[in-house]
Amino acid sequence: MHSPVPVVTQYATADLIDRIAYEGHDPADDPAWRTTGAPTRAAYGRWCRHMCGIACLRMALLHRDGTAPDLFELLAGARHYNAYTEQQDSIRGLIYAPFAQYTLNTHDLPAQVHPELTLDDTIGLLEGGRMVMVSVSKEIRRPETDPERRGGHLVLAIGLWRDRVIFRNPSGHTPQAREASLPIDRFGAFSGGRGVSLDLSRSRRHSRTQQEAGR
Repeated sequence: MHSPVPVVTQYATADLIDRIAYEGHDPADDPAWRTTGAPTRAAYGRWCRHMCGIACLRMALLHRDGTAPDLFELLAGARHYNAYTEQQDSIRGLIYAPFAQYTLNTHDLPAQVHPELTLDDTIGLLEGGRMVMVSVSKEIRRPETDPERRGGHLVLAIGLWRDRVIFRNPSGHTPQAREASLPIDRFGAFSGGRGVSLDLSRSRRHSRTQQEAGR
């Protein structure tokens, strides 16, 4: 299991997520929106619901380097690689293939796209030392409830512990939902069967190179 992996939420204020998810609170009405690097409140309000994958990437980079660009700087990089497409009234993304190219070229972080990702595949990747951005139902934050649909939201699986998947949820509505674990089978009940794995072995070499360059 990778540790420590900090919690990064896709929303500026984690304590507002419960109200956003279940009470219709406008996420743009967040006094901390500037901390994400958003250029305007309106831009933050438009994009924050779509940034679960960006939050996952930031967690991985923080784990590797101890520092990382803010959410909107990462978003700008992903958009440069067309990992999101934007129309006047809609946003499509995260698109995995260009996202993987972005993480490799810009952050020296190899990523493998898994258009078909079984539960056994996920476990194998975690046992092999990778982090996995897994597409799951957003209702994984309330695992006692069976999901109406699978997929549509990304969480960062960081390892296994005693037959449980350990993961970080960028839209967790409580501290326990953000820094979470579930039995393997129950985690699978929310999985949409696709995702992106991140190869941290190269990340360790990257970190050593950075440290040596700073001496």
